[in-house]
Amino acid sequence: MATLDISFKPERAHLRKPKRGVIAEKVVPQSVTGRYRRIKWLVLTACLAIYYILPFLRWGRGEGQPGQAVLFDAERGRLYFFFIEIWPQEVYYLTGLLVLATLVLIWINAVAGRIWCGYLCPQTVWTDLFLLVERWIEGDRRERLKKQGAPLTARRIGEIGVKHAIWILIAMGTGGAFVLYFADAPTLMLEMATGRASVIAYSWVGILTCTTYTLAGFAREQVCTWMCPWPRLQGAIWDPEALTVNYRDYRGEPRGSAKKAAELKARGEPAGDCVDCTQCVVVCPIGIDIREGPNFACINCGLCVDACDSVMSKLGRPRGLIDYEAWTNIERGRLKEPPRRRVIRPKTIGLGLSVVALAALMGVSLGMRSDAKLIVIHDRNPVSVTLSNGQTRNGYTIRLYNKGGEERFFRIGLAGLPDAALEVVGDDDLVEVAPDATRELRVLVSAEAHGRLSIAFTATDVATGKSMVAEDMFIANEGGR
Repeated sequence: MATLDISFKPERAHLRKPKRGVIAEKVVPQSVTGRYRRIKWLVLTACLAIYYILPFLRWGRGEGQPGQAVLFDAERGRLYFFFIEIWPQEVYYLTGLLVLATLVLIWINAVAGRIWCGYLCPQTVWTDLFLLVERWIEGDRRERLKKQGAPLTARRIGEIGVKHAIWILIAMGTGGAFVLYFADAPTLMLEMATGRASVIAYSWVGILTCTTYTLAGFAREQVCTWMCPWPRLQGAIWDPEALTVNYRDYRGEPRGSAKKAAELKARGEPAGDCVDCTQCVVVCPIGIDIREGPNFACINCGLCVDACDSVMSKLGRPRGLIDYEAWTNIERGRLKEPPRRRVIRPKTIGLGLSVVALAALMGVSLGMRSDAKLIVIHDRNPVSVTLSNGQTRNGYTIRLYNKGGEERFFRIGLAGLPDAALEVVGDDDLVEVAPDATRELRVLVSAEAHGRLSIAFTATDVATGKSMVAEDMFIANEGGR
């Protein structure tokens, strides 16, 4: 059995030959081409397009309602997502969404390890974008390493200045796009361009500009390794059956150059396919050597797979020396046993069904919820009052929520307490509630009763005839006059 290495020690990016236990000063990854790099570019493009375009999508909700498809409306206290509208009282939907996201992340980990980190995590997406700019201006890894120790020239200063200027522009665009989710995007964008936006908007743009510039430009692998809590959980939830990036050591060892391997094979001695070119190390954005075994810092981006496959193809050797493979199959390979792929197994099935069940539950709940709501709160002090005629009176606070875009009238009623008198303080039993608003009422119930009785308040929509019910208690003879 394998143990997951959590004593992360990345290799120096500039060393030709990796040595165990050397701490990295700075990881300078080399560019690479291949299947997984192309997938990462596609994912990066899709993520950035969604992030920057989503605030500008429109969605009709009727007169007086915001027309932005996705909006966190702080002024109204609403969250809009296309046809879905979440009120502050429905924060449990956001809780459910967080639980669902956690389940999806755990399910992905059971299938393919930290593949979320390697392809979809915002830190990875923006780091790849910053690296693209860096390579475009300063060159690939070899050129950048040479320039790190070279004296500053006018050309070099210009390159550094242009690179950081573009980084700052990207970071500002990131912060600017984020605040567009909290107000009407075209309006806020115009206000920010003309200096008429609020101090809060400019402050958040400044904060997110600084964090994006720092994390994607300088922190990079430190975020994925030390700042993010997710890799720290890998030691607890690492699954040897998951398709993670692994080195087939039973095929690659002992390492040696192509010429040396040919000589060993000619003499009938064992020789591995790994030529110790360290391409898997220099392309790694984290700077680890995957040949050392499973490492919690590996983000499963697959770039080392592309690099190794490229070398194997040039040497005429089979691809897949480094590949997405279950660790159990690595151990089977050492024993010369055939591999067994078990992506579909009780763990992944159970997690998948949990994700589907929770998503379905939330979907059904959203589909069945009403656009109006009734809440009743019983008075606490005093809980009841005895009147001069011997009756007992209880006081309640009723809240009516009208989540629709039109004015509505509700008739307040009472059930479960015969001969009770219902009084809506300052109003009659027909209550008007403005569109997209809450109305709070003071209600008194008087009756000749004893003990604790279960009652139900009703609010009937006059236009549709639909009723809402909220249950409470009527408490008799427990108060003073």
